[in-house]
Amino acid sequence: MKVAFVLGTSTGGTARHVLMLAAGCTAHGVTAEVLGPAQTERDFGFTAAGAGFSAVGIASRLRAGPDLRAAARLRRLLAAWRPDVAHAHGLRAGALTAIALSLVRPSVYDPRPALVVTVHNAPPANGTTGAVYRVLERIVARSADSVLCVSGDLEDRMRAAGARRVGRALVPPPDPGSAPAGPPGPQPPLALPPGRPVVLAVGRLAPQKDFATLLRAAARWRDLRPEPVVVIAGQGPLEAGLKAQAASLGLDARFAGQRRDVPALLACAAVFVLSSRWEGQPLIVAEALRAGVPVVATRAGGTPDLTGEDAALLVPPGDPARLAAAVRSVLTDEVLAARLRKAATRQAQTLPDEAGAVDAALAEYQFVSRRRR
Repeated sequence: MKVAFVLGTSTGGTARHVLMLAAGCTAHGVTAEVLGPAQTERDFGFTAAGAGFSAVGIASRLRAGPDLRAAARLRRLLAAWRPDVAHAHGLRAGALTAIALSLVRPSVYDPRPALVVTVHNAPPANGTTGAVYRVLERIVARSADSVLCVSGDLEDRMRAAGARRVGRALVPPPDPGSAPAGPPGPQPPLALPPGRPVVLAVGRLAPQKDFATLLRAAARWRDLRPEPVVVIAGQGPLEAGLKAQAASLGLDARFAGQRRDVPALLACAAVFVLSSRWEGQPLIVAEALRAGVPVVATRAGGTPDLTGEDAALLVPPGDPARLAAAVRSVLTDEVLAARLRKAATRQAQTLPDEAGAVDAALAEYQFVSRRRR
């Protein structure tokens, strides 16, 4: 069997998930090829895991010209390589792959590849971008042989959009012994002030993660002694604005950039915070649970499914006062913090592992490719 994985720009969970699946496929004797931005190969090393790689310029923003060129390149690559299954990740990559496959001419000996799409996030709710993504959602729902979703709310959306076959995507956190993802080469250690609690957040510096609300919340706990230090690991288009916001609020906030040592950062954290406006199934929360770190998160998307009601303090998105109160309670109540650490460890034991996720994906590939033939 041959499987082509398609992804867009990613600096975190989606690319790590594709890396896990591609490595798992090659370990099972399945030929895997990853099609995506060249930067993802530099950051995640798909070829080092045994997969092939071909660059396709699926950028981080919707743009008609580049997207049409990406679809045309996908068509050429898929027509030449003829995988049994194309597995796209995200609505945009899924829609571009669906368009590309519609232009691949089947033959008696080479049927058109089956299309599997994993939906990792809901589309933005408002504005022109939201409207375009809802069109992409319908393209994916009506074109894919199988739509896998990381949370129950996304499953409901895709069924409502007309998807024929909808299932749950198993997205485990990376195994503790796996190679860290991120920019290659040595990284300088992150200097943290001794004796001060670390409030850790990790993610792309983009509107979805809403780090602006986290910084507004941090201004409300500056009276604590010792004063907590906010550490945000990640990179993205909002970096300059967030740094300016932190400075205007007088916060001691450290912007750590893209890191390969997230487990070490979690080990130093007094509390992990997810401030997202919307989510699918955030892998970093699963990592925090497995590290036994108290979690404060917004009740967004699949996050409550991941944490349950006991392993995190869940607050509404976009509410700095509620977010600040929850973090303050963890930092000032040792009994609560201990209860959350214990519940996190217990919840982590219920999460899927990489072997189970790969087996489930391979079973889905077998099903859709047999049905396509």
